[in-house]
Amino acid sequence: MSRMTAQYSVTADPARDLIRITLSGFFGADDLAAFGDSLAAAHRNLTCGANRHVTLVDASAMKVQSQDTVAAFRGVLADPAFHSRRLAFVVDPTLLRSQVRRALDGRAAQSFGNTAAAEAWLFAAEPDTAAA
Repeated sequence: MSRMTAQYSVTADPARDLIRITLSGFFGADDLAAFGDSLAAAHRNLTCGANRHVTLVDASAMKVQSQDTVAAFRGVLADPAFHSRRLAFVVDPTLLRSQVRRALDGRAAQSFGNTAAAEAWLFAAEPDTAAA
């Protein structure tokens, strides 16, 4: 049985305070380490304040991962340096959605069936939280 190798892209869009991530295939430890390095490099290109960006993760072509891989993704996502004010996932299969929820480990995020809906939520006006 052939396995689809891991592929990913991580780009920063400083004008929109956006980190865009695309994930596909099966990830191993080396893939996750390289992904973490790419994520850190993209964050260095942002010009907004720390943790003021939004993140869009398109995992719609990602395959179901091993428990070890899900745990390792959880570790990357838990890094405070990468926290965003909004985090949206584009996912398709139900099983992958459950893996995304486990990887998020309680972090506030939304999942969507397409990129347009995810971006609409990411860039929607946030309620004013200042005290009246």
